[in-house]
Amino acid sequence: MTETTPQLSEHTKAEIDRWIKKYPQGQQRSAVLAALREVQHENQGFLTTGLMDAVAEYLDLAPIEVYEVASFYSMLETRPVGRHSISVCNNVSCMLRGGDDIIRHIENKLGIKVGESTADGRVFLKQEEECLAACCGAPMMMVDHKFYENLTTEKVDEIIDELD
Repeated sequence: MTETTPQLSEHTKAEIDRWIKKYPQGQQRSAVLAALREVQHENQGFLTTGLMDAVAEYLDLAPIEVYEVASFYSMLETRPVGRHSISVCNNVSCMLRGGDDIIRHIENKLGIKVGESTADGRVFLKQEEECLAACCGAPMMMVDHKFYENLTTEKVDEIIDELD
């Protein structure tokens, strides 16, 4: 490991090892997504090139194999973002039931646009999600991996106001 490559914490290594055990021997690549989620969580919500390199080294993968995963999945961030992540579904069900209005309301409430974080680093409004798999509860959003369905602007305000 080069001196500029960060070390993975013992907790992260244990979590990666737990995932590796779920797959046949020699298939440690299957644990890359879980590894990146854990590293991101420990790094205040985003991945750095150095951390991705550390994951690649730990899993005995080429760095590009890890970069490809990090750049593909919408739950992974490769730049600093706010402490809390809000994703609003914009698929047909949510759109027809007011999802676009919810997005505009959040933008106005927080003074940011989709893809931006608040100046205090409290909230990140992710790019709209194509589908969050809760069509029966449209419109819906996910905040820090927790689903909120049947949204109204009042309900959104309560949720956001409760974030630290």
